Amino acid sequence: MNSDFSLAVHALVLLHRKGGVQSSEALAQNICTNPVRVRRVLARLKRAGWVATREGSEGGYRLNADPAALTLADVAGALDVRFVDARWHSGRDDLPCLIASGMAGVMDELLDDLDAACRERLAQTTLAALEQRLHLPQGGCG
Repeated sequence: MNSDFSLAVHALVLLHRKGGVQSSEALAQNICTNPVRVRRVLARLKRAGWVATREGSEGGYRLNADPAALTLADVAGALDVRFVDARWHSGRDDLPCLIASGMAGVMDELLDDLDAACRERLAQTTLAALEQRLHLPQGGCG
């Protein structure tokens, strides 16, 4: 998993909490990253319909979704995030040893199962429920 998922969830919670339109600079400052990265991630959330944008000097982003209905699995799906993955595989398909030629496929199946379990868990958590865990006072960023 890359950090795009964490960035997206952070931004969505902040957009909900702050209300109105927030610039990529303001979001980046709160998330502790750069505005270009925020814009890149939020562009994918916009394509999913959960973020709306406004152009110009008063422009920025606003939440365009119901936090009580938007699950963390939805966010992960919009970002095409894999939570469990391997970039390297042991063995090779063309080797005569069944272990060497089969381990990569067996491990891929295991990792796919683990990734699916992560998504099932994330489908049980809404953005609103996650925000409640922050114990924020009403009307502010805390």
